[in-house]
Amino acid sequence: MRIPIFLLLLAACASCSNAGESASDSKTPVLRVATAANVQMAMSELADTFQHLHNIRIEPTVSSSGKLTAQIVEGAPYHLLLSANTKYPKTLLEKGAAVGRVKIYAQGKLVAWTLNAVDLYPDPNYLLDDRITKIAVANPKNAPYGAQAIRYLQHYGVHEKLEDKLVYGESIAQTNQYITTRAADLGITAMSVVLSPAMEGKGQWVELPEESYLPIEQGAVVTAFGQSDAAEASQLFFRFLSSPAAKRIFQRYGYRLPAEAPLLE
Repeated sequence: MRIPIFLLLLAACASCSNAGESASDSKTPVLRVATAANVQMAMSELADTFQHLHNIRIEPTVSSSGKLTAQIVEGAPYHLLLSANTKYPKTLLEKGAAVGRVKIYAQGKLVAWTLNAVDLYPDPNYLLDDRITKIAVANPKNAPYGAQAIRYLQHYGVHEKLEDKLVYGESIAQTNQYITTRAADLGITAMSVVLSPAMEGKGQWVELPEESYLPIEQGAVVTAFGQSDAAEASQLFFRFLSSPAAKRIFQRYGYRLPAEAPLLE
C-alpha cells in the first residue's frame, strides 16, 4: 500500500521535533491542528493559553483551508481543522472525515496592506493607476480570503481591468510574503495579520468595506481522526475556541465575534 508523501513528511518532522524535546515535554499530550493561514498569528496565543489551562500542547500546521481539507480527506492525522470558512469543515462532515458539528469561532475582515509608498483607499479604483503593477491576493480556489478579495474587486467593477496585475499566493501566508518582501506593490489580506505583534506598525493598511464581500465566517470541526485518537482533548480544544479567553485573543487580532458562536449541522 502506498503511503501519501505528506504522511511520511509529517512523521519525519514529528521525529525531528521529538528528538529535541525534554522528557517532560514528550509526556505532554499533543493535538495537531490544521490551521488556516489567517489564524496563524493568533494560534500562538491560543495554543499557549490552552496549554496553560489544560497541559495539552497544540501543534499547528498552517496552509490554505482547501489544501488542509484535501489532506484530511486523504488521511492526514490532524485532530481538528480551523478553516477560514464553513464550507471546508462541512465538506469533511459530508465525507465522513469529521464528527459532530461545525463551530463558527470568528468572522474575518479584509484589509489592503502595503510596505511601499502607496496611498491606500477603501474603494479600489486607485488600483487602476499604471504605477501599481502587482497586487497580491490569495488563490481563490483554495483560500476563502482570496475568494472574498476577488468578490471585493468585482463589487466595484474593477476585477477584469485588474486581472493582469493580480499575483496569487498559495495562501494568505504566501500573500503576506509577497507584501512584506515588496514583490507586490500591495496586497489584500486578513486584518489579523496587520494587527499581529510581528507585523503591527509595518507599512500602512486600510480596512475594506464589509458590504463589498461576503461575511468570512470561520468554522472549526473535530476530525474523525481526532475523535478516534484523542476524543476528550479534541473536544476540549473545540469548546475552548468559544471560551472568554479565546474570544479575547480573537478580538485582539481584529476578528468579529458571532453574537452567539453557532453550531452548524
